Amino acid sequence: MTNEHNQLSEPATTDHDKAATPCTLRSLLKMVRGGEKFACLTCYDATTARWLQQAGIHMLLVGDTAGEVILGFPSTIHTPLEFLITLTAGVKRGAPATLVMADMPFMSYQADDAQAIRNAGRFLTEGLADLVKLEVDRSFAPLVAKMSRAGIPVVAHIGSRPQHAKMHGGYYAAGKSAASAIDLLDDARALVEAGATMLLVEAAPAEVAEQIVRESRVPVIGCGAGSACHGQVVVLQDLLGMSSWQPAFALPTVQIGRHIQEAARGWIDRVASGNLGEHPYVMNNSERGAFQGALAARAAGTPGSTSTAGTPGSPRS
Repeated sequence: MTNEHNQLSEPATTDHDKAATPCTLRSLLKMVRGGEKFACLTCYDATTARWLQQAGIHMLLVGDTAGEVILGFPSTIHTPLEFLITLTAGVKRGAPATLVMADMPFMSYQADDAQAIRNAGRFLTEGLADLVKLEVDRSFAPLVAKMSRAGIPVVAHIGSRPQHAKMHGGYYAAGKSAASAIDLLDDARALVEAGATMLLVEAAPAEVAEQIVRESRVPVIGCGAGSACHGQVVVLQDLLGMSSWQPAFALPTVQIGRHIQEAARGWIDRVASGNLGEHPYVMNNSERGAFQGALAARAAGTPGSTSTAGTPGSPRS
């Protein structure tokens, strides 16, 4: 398929887009210190990233949820490393003024520290990411420290960790008991002390996340962790009403899934009726006459000649 840009497929570039002030880690810290909340959404392609940047989103997460929502896998642990690096670079090219966080997928950092640092570095160089996210507890503090010393900004994802779901027989909430809540606070403290640039807390009671925010000297992103967090992230497909199941903290604001379904049905009807709009590719009168003559000669079984001239442009396929 050709990929011609038009107003229906991508937002028009404006002077505001060209002059957009980049959202950096420094500007995010300034927001946090000023008591402003920041918004983050998952994103997996350049076109969507452009729209989200135009909306003013502060941060985009190229999550390993891409394995589920893009590739159709049953869980995030199947998401390939190379695939995520490629997607991350596409998102950053689509939204160059937006802070982009890359998710390090299952087994890209758990087995060997040296390999983990190399993989994280690839997200920064090949993937153009601004930060990398790891699903960790305090036992990973030495790795976070090594990455920080190497100049890699790390977001420590604590609480419910989807890559560990099989250990719990499925997805789970964290910090619901007093003991596990203290464990979560200890994880947060150890990872920040090791050099984590940010924390992401998933699926935890609001009062536990609030205490993490109170004790933390770095920004805290919540994902189903209550409103006290400095920022919030949800899966874009949940927000757009494209998921078959919606978490309570990510209820849709629109029903894009239904609109896609309606658009597809409309296209089926247009194809069936032949109502495809004005056809833009035409022959001039001279070439049309030559074509008709060539067809007549061909039908009579005699050689014919045709012009090699063509109309500029290529049709979509």
